[in-house]
Amino acid sequence: MLRRLDATQTKVAAGALETLCRAYRFPIYAFLRRSGHSPEDAEDWTQSFFAYVIERRLGAKAEPEKGHFRSFLLGALKNFVSTERRKLMAQKRGGGQTPVSLDEFSDEDRYAHEPADRHTPESLFELSWAREVLRRALAALEREYLQRGNGPLFALLKPCLSCDDGSRSYAEIGRATGKSEDAIKSTALRLRQQFQQCLRAQLLATIGNPEDVDRELQHLRQVLNR
Repeated sequence: MLRRLDATQTKVAAGALETLCRAYRFPIYAFLRRSGHSPEDAEDWTQSFFAYVIERRLGAKAEPEKGHFRSFLLGALKNFVSTERRKLMAQKRGGGQTPVSLDEFSDEDRYAHEPADRHTPESLFELSWAREVLRRALAALEREYLQRGNGPLFALLKPCLSCDDGSRSYAEIGRATGKSEDAIKSTALRLRQQFQQCLRAQLLATIGNPEDVDRELQHLRQVLNR
């Protein structure tokens, strides 16, 4: 995915930047906040960093065989912030770039719900990435169900994806929807399979290589289970 940021076509580069921003914006913001930056500075550095990725054509420097993309991105972020802080450049918020509109809770609102002392900046970066992948996969799956007019059924089965203690039994969901318990079990199984497909699609969108999806999925699970 990062190599697409080096495309000369404006539309391709813009699309790749938006994908990168949506996948890594909050993990980068959370890393900066946990590193001691104020909300305003973390927002500034986050916006400016994505512009830097495009302007410096960092995709040409990424070498997947030498490590995960996230490690490369985090290293580039650290170097960028260190360099920019030394320059002491007075820039407008966002580095003069137009922020990508995500139409969600603000980064600071999300950061406020993170554990205060449990994670280092690096581990919080990884955890935020993993949670963002899950959130985007779940949103994509929900859109599919809504488009088919099955939004209420998805709302009932959604807790089953995380084994939520508050989830209702298959029998209860069956009574609420007029379906048999066996039918709900089958639907829940399909939902889990579809969720896995959405997860893989989200991972593929950021790494670009289908051969690396299984490795990324395994890493995601390890991060969430730490």
